Amino acid sequence: MVIIERDYIKDIPALEVVKKEIHQDSLPTIIFIHGITSAKEHNLHYAYLLAEKGFRVILPDTMHHGERQKELEERELVTEFWNIVIETITELKTLKEHLVQHGLADPNRIGLVGTSMGGIVTLGAITQYQWIKVAVSLMGMPSYEQFSLWQLDHLKSQGMEIPFTEEEIADQLMILRDYDLSLYPEKLEQRPLLFWHGKKDPIVPYSLTYQFYETIISSYSQNPERLAFITDEHAGHKVSRKGLIATVDWFAKYL
Repeated sequence: MVIIERDYIKDIPALEVVKKEIHQDSLPTIIFIHGITSAKEHNLHYAYLLAEKGFRVILPDTMHHGERQKELEERELVTEFWNIVIETITELKTLKEHLVQHGLADPNRIGLVGTSMGGIVTLGAITQYQWIKVAVSLMGMPSYEQFSLWQLDHLKSQGMEIPFTEEEIADQLMILRDYDLSLYPEKLEQRPLLFWHGKKDPIVPYSLTYQFYETIISSYSQNPERLAFITDEHAGHKVSRKGLIATVDWFAKYL
């Protein structure tokens, strides 16, 4: 039987999904990061199917989301996007250390997955942590600097006033470069990585993600099966059931 437990990990609210009969064991563990304006509860269907395979799944609320939500309008939340991304990457270390120290996670079998903003977090976290053994990006992208500039252009095209000075934008881009996997593709080290992306995605451009995928294919020449990209020709910014099942199968195979 799969159980769901609500917990706080160093003040980070999270759900833990795991089979009851093994919930005290040190298990292969997957951290699932939700998208912007979403919350930890919204990805329980992934967690259930992964837990059925014997994984422990941890779903935290990111800053300004779920139980940590503040009275921010969606427009204000968008301006906090990159702060949330970087804070979440930092908090991954806290989650991992807690789980390992309490004997709940096998330190050699930890995976990371996320949707949209969570996928972006996943790809950025690869630049920081070698302990991420397997990763799945659902509608995410790795090119932090390019995407940040694309977001600014997108806001301008919608007639929105940019709430940052040129100096603030330059400073932010400098910070983002440290997490930009497109600048440090060697940090992948041929770790198993799956992408899923809808070709008609209006929120996270498919082209930026696929371009990166094409640039790293050669670096997986010794283990080409560890890299995959699923394109949904008709999908927008919503993962299909095929993407859900592929995610579960990817972790079952490599973690």
